Amino acid sequence: MLDKRHVAGAATLAALALALTGCTAADAGTSGGAAGDVDAAAATSAEDFGGMDGLVAAAQAEGELNVIALPDTWANYGEIIDAFEEEYDITVNSDNPDVSSAEEITAAQNLQGQDGAPDVFDLGSAVTLENLDQFASYKVTTWDDIADDRKDADGKWVYDYTGLMSVGYDADAVPEPTSLDDLLGDDYKGKVALNGDPTQAGAAAAAVQWAALQNGGSADDITAGVDFFDELNAAGNFLPTDPTPATIASGETPVVFDWSYNNLAAAADAGGRDWQTAVLPGTALASYYNQAINVDAPHPAAARLWQEFIMGDTAQNLYLAAGAYPVRLDAMVDAGTVDQDALDAVGEQPADTVQLTSEQTEAASAVLAERWAAVIG
Repeated sequence: MLDKRHVAGAATLAALALALTGCTAADAGTSGGAAGDVDAAAATSAEDFGGMDGLVAAAQAEGELNVIALPDTWANYGEIIDAFEEEYDITVNSDNPDVSSAEEITAAQNLQGQDGAPDVFDLGSAVTLENLDQFASYKVTTWDDIADDRKDADGKWVYDYTGLMSVGYDADAVPEPTSLDDLLGDDYKGKVALNGDPTQAGAAAAAVQWAALQNGGSADDITAGVDFFDELNAAGNFLPTDPTPATIASGETPVVFDWSYNNLAAAADAGGRDWQTAVLPGTALASYYNQAINVDAPHPAAARLWQEFIMGDTAQNLYLAAGAYPVRLDAMVDAGTVDQDALDAVGEQPADTVQLTSEQTEAASAVLAERWAAVIG
């Protein structure tokens, strides 16, 4: 859950590459993605399979799907995977749920041509934009439901869900924060953690972006966010520990910057601690994650079926049930297919919510690459 975007390090990736070498995609007969008479690896829509029935048949012939970086409690992925397996009788191999967005790409590159390579990705925007050549073009049948600024024109990526950046906290250990400035006080000494390294992990990068918006900066210049964490570190309040359910339950990480859906989910595994979620007053930050298909997917038809499922009503409503806002929310509301109880429980997004553009995300990444190591060191 909370460690989906943590930094595992080069040694972990090397071990991953060695552990999953096995037989190659070519050995398994799926190289090139041939499924029947359809080259699944070249398919850009379900129509290339003759429609959804043809895509389902091709995916079931492959029989498996490899996913990476999807903890069960992150945005309801456990239930989403179960629903996909039940719907299509396809085995989902979920490997390395705890790696970062950057490490998803590294794993795909290290395992290119291997049967254990990831078929699909769930990535932060900065990493997505830096790796477009790693993705296959594909447009799901619900493509027209998605606004143009929430998808790649060529179908290489599409937004799937977002939450709001928030502060999770142990109400038995610290007072409720009502502003970022509160976190600079003595009550939070050595207690405030980020979910990963913001130069590699989407959730951590978004926390710095949110701090900029809350601290006099803007989506165009997140320097104020880096300055805030510099001040937090100088005050002795920054905790350089990646949070996990275990660190929350043990009290090791009593305050955590993370997405609202993760902090809400953490309450269930908090070991009896009173884990609360605060979306602070002022400007809110949303940041969609991106679905993409590995251009070298060993199961290319199953990868495309997964994308169809993720963008369908079932998975989109499961995101919503976990407190994440699905990208097709407005279309489902209009069509009457939204889980209204889940929507009522989550509530509407704050009116003053910022979503960084692609250009702003790239600029923010540049600031982090230049300054973060010196700030936290």
